[in-house]
Amino acid sequence: MTTTLPPALTRPIPRTLDGALDPEWLSEILVPVSKGARVSRVGVVDPLQINQTIKSTIVRFRAHFEGGESIGLCLKGYLDRAEDRPTATAVRESRFYAELADKVSFRHPDPVAMPCDREAGHAIHYMRDMVEQGVHFCSALEPFDANRTAATLEQLARLHASYLALGPVEEMDWMGRQIDWLAQIMKPEMLQGLLHDERAAGIPEAQQDATRLIEGLKALSAVDARRRPFMIHGDCHAGNAFETKDGAGLIDYELLQRGGWALDVAYHIAATLPVDVAEKEERNLVNHYLETARSLGSEVPDNEEGWAQYRVSPVYGFFLWGITRTVKREIINTFSNRLSHSVARHDSYRLLGV
Repeated sequence: MTTTLPPALTRPIPRTLDGALDPEWLSEILVPVSKGARVSRVGVVDPLQINQTIKSTIVRFRAHFEGGESIGLCLKGYLDRAEDRPTATAVRESRFYAELADKVSFRHPDPVAMPCDREAGHAIHYMRDMVEQGVHFCSALEPFDANRTAATLEQLARLHASYLALGPVEEMDWMGRQIDWLAQIMKPEMLQGLLHDERAAGIPEAQQDATRLIEGLKALSAVDARRRPFMIHGDCHAGNAFETKDGAGLIDYELLQRGGWALDVAYHIAATLPVDVAEKEERNLVNHYLETARSLGSEVPDNEEGWAQYRVSPVYGFFLWGITRTVKREIINTFSNRLSHSVARHDSYRLLGV
């Protein structure tokens, strides 16, 4: 079986949390930071967390080595599942950390070990514990203002400019265009039921049409396919941002993909800011992103064309939150409200011809 496990490892990647925290397993994979010392015990720092969007396990823990030293770590993985189903998203994030993270200039968690079995579609991510380092992880609902959003847009500009160091994103065959398959994953009648649930209270009536939303996403996909491709984050709401004393950063690369810059920017601005603030500040924020991108050497359009690309792109983020079912209701309702109003404000459907 093809695997990305280092040759020194003698066991398969664990499928359970107990296995992922087993001292013998950790002794093998933590060699780069343990100086050869074995792990004598493991202490969980926080109770088990389950990411409600993707059902992944997230655990902060401390690995204690023989000799007295220890290290604070955080693991993320699809563990303790009834079925060993492949998870392409986990493999994609693992490849980002293993192959790209040390070559890019935007802030991200510091990877320690990324055991990944690509054939089985299974990976566990071990990273340094950023909470221990004083990092603030933003919540999906905490109040952002234009300045905070501008700071995370600068990180997105750096992510998008990564092709200058990595080479053309088109040559990374494992990084596809996720927007293409998203438009195929849900039938209109199922999406219509979601758009008419509790989230409907915050969605303008014209944006509650599931068929039009799906057709809008398909039209946006066709438009985006003609744009210059970048490596984009794909899910850049506030809950996937963090702040340090040196500035903002980004987490969660499971929807990392090839696409136009405006998919990220339109999603991020609308998701992080209340509707009235976004309406007032978004033109300046788009220009700020574009100016930052140009200063980094990215090939982005002028401000007028950039604004035109931005105006059709909120459909992507609105669709993501239109299909979301497993996140806390308050988050679903807030993001559906903000992103649907962005679609309405920019008349995105009409601009896309649907």
